[in-house]
Amino acid sequence: MKKLTTLSLIVLVMLGMLSSCGTKKEETPEPPKAMNVIYMIGDGMALPQVYAAMLASGEKMTFSQFPYIGVVDTHSASNDITDSAAAGTALASDHKTKNAMIGVNPDSIPVKTVLEVMKEQGKETGIVVSSYVTHATPASFYAKVPHRKQYEDIAVQMAENPYLNFIIGGGMKHFNQRKDSINLVERMENELGWKVYDTLADIDVTCKKYAVMANADHMPHAADRGDFLPRAVKTALKTLDNAENGFFLMVEGSQIDFACHGNDSTWMMDEMLDFDYAIKVALDYAKEKGNTLVVVTADHETGGLTLPDPQGKYTNVVFNYSTRSHTCLPVMVYAYGPGAEQFTGWMQNTAIKGKILNACGLENISDTLKEYDGLKIKAVKVNLDSKPEK
Repeated sequence: MKKLTTLSLIVLVMLGMLSSCGTKKEETPEPPKAMNVIYMIGDGMALPQVYAAMLASGEKMTFSQFPYIGVVDTHSASNDITDSAAAGTALASDHKTKNAMIGVNPDSIPVKTVLEVMKEQGKETGIVVSSYVTHATPASFYAKVPHRKQYEDIAVQMAENPYLNFIIGGGMKHFNQRKDSINLVERMENELGWKVYDTLADIDVTCKKYAVMANADHMPHAADRGDFLPRAVKTALKTLDNAENGFFLMVEGSQIDFACHGNDSTWMMDEMLDFDYAIKVALDYAKEKGNTLVVVTADHETGGLTLPDPQGKYTNVVFNYSTRSHTCLPVMVYAYGPGAEQFTGWMQNTAIKGKILNACGLENISDTLKEYDGLKIKAVKVNLDSKPEK
């Protein structure tokens, strides 16, 4: 009887093993991939600017709706305190470079940006800003120059750029009031396939290549330009909504930085609320579609803003600036949508491109390009270690 019992146990164990071998292990489903990306940059905006706007406005701003938040280190290849050119290049390309350099590494070799990778993958691309379209941050996504002040060279590169579907902002003077007397607007329309507008009204959003330059200079202050930035984001999303393979859109709240350089709290508040409204447009779109990653971050902090009580009684908060320049403070990154869970913890600004591409199921291509579609990097006599521009 004992032998029979032992034999029965052995048989049961073997049957159990056979049964388990025959059971197909359930596979963990692949997380959804982002079809679209909206990449938003608040120039000069760190946590003090965000919280100052919340305090002063008394509003629950869109920033509080992001489920994933991280911290971003902003130093450049040449300085602990970056400028917008080096920071924009890092955010766009995952390469640190020297202050004032755009779209190139410290050896002036062009680097590939996330916008360019997205276009190569068949996605539509666009840029919306409230500065010049040739300014440091937008230029970092499409141009390759050793110095950010080469506005007219940047304008030519924009006009000839095969990766851009549209761009919206200011800076018309770099196209039609040039030192070389070339009317680049006419060339864009007659030779290069662009439609060029000077207003957001009556844009043909079915056009696959257009530029809106709604001011000769930077766009006016938020108080004077009204809802231009959020309206421009809505126009961009209307343009991109039917993109067969998805899209990549970069949006900059450009003048937060300008206001903080001036230590102008009223102006800063106007720009922060304007940028927050633009973020809401993007976030509402992402929530409706379900296939769109929204990433909001900044290139650096400007103004050294703190929020103390000068009397030390912890009752009366004031806005206190310690500088009229940039600082080395880290900035925040906020994310929503497929792949957003990657954007937590402490990271370098160079990490964001790879995380965006990973969210889209794309390989992170961080090439340096010795030949960039035949583009020649034009040398200029400038001091790359000079005081950064705004």
